[in-house]
Amino acid sequence: MTYARFAGIGSYLPEKVLTNKDLEKMMDTSDEWIRERTGIKRRHIAADDETTSSLGLEAAKRAMRDAGVGPEDIDLIIVGTTTPDQIFPSTACLIQHQLGIKGCAAFDIQAVCSGFVYALDVANRFLQTGGATTALVIGAETLSRIVNWEDRGTAVLFGDGAGCVVLQASDEPGILSSHSHADGQYADLLQVRCGISVGYEEAKSGGAFIEMNGNAVFKRAVATFDKIAREAVADLDGGLSGIDWFIPHQANMRIIKAAAKKLKMPMERVIATVDEHANTSSASIPLALDHAVQEGNIKRGDTLLFAAFGGGFTWGSILVKY
Repeated sequence: MTYARFAGIGSYLPEKVLTNKDLEKMMDTSDEWIRERTGIKRRHIAADDETTSSLGLEAAKRAMRDAGVGPEDIDLIIVGTTTPDQIFPSTACLIQHQLGIKGCAAFDIQAVCSGFVYALDVANRFLQTGGATTALVIGAETLSRIVNWEDRGTAVLFGDGAGCVVLQASDEPGILSSHSHADGQYADLLQVRCGISVGYEEAKSGGAFIEMNGNAVFKRAVATFDKIAREAVADLDGGLSGIDWFIPHQANMRIIKAAAKKLKMPMERVIATVDEHANTSSASIPLALDHAVQEGNIKRGDTLLFAAFGGGFTWGSILVKY
């Protein structure tokens, strides 16, 4: 059997940091209020000359160095993002060109906060079926460009960043299971209303902002994390007890803790980095993974569970033997 094995990991956060204290000067909020409700202390903000593709490019370079592969080895590039540089071409194509790669498939996946998990799921199927042998799977976002900085309910939550893994076809276990789901009936609970065929004039005048029904999203996210986690480990010896590390989408600390409690997963086995970079949508899981690997917490042979939930609603899980 062919598996998709994690050969390398890399991440990148913009240099500019926006702390809760900084936000106190911009809106009616406080460091205490933000920490109590979200667990977030700071978020990174892309500079004016930084783009989603430039963040993803840096993360990809670091992942490729970690894996010991060059541009000539890459035959698939998938970028999970909800904030592409342009409507077209895809951010994946822009990164492909900047890496000097020609000819391989390169495309974006838009599943909002589930984007990285969706991208891993698709890449896994490419590698399992022989459609590719070495893939870059990137989650990258510049959410600060669609944040309404006058809305404290959403502005405090989001940040920019990117993460990337190199997947390689292998006889050794890697991705053990992958699942992706969606239900569009909840679309209006978390959305940017303006786009191309809807609200284009409003978008051009600066009206394309994140809108969220926080309470409804919280309840649905916690219930969904429980469902997708159990789906992912259905065939794993020991079920959830066989998981070494749970790496959920870093939405906010309240959701992470509530999901862990529902799963009876001790926080000592949960990777949480949302306090340092806020909600970076599709970038949050690879950012958390890279941080845990660099800190020496996650080691080769560990069993990892990724779970994500995002606008759409979309959700998904990946079970990995790292």
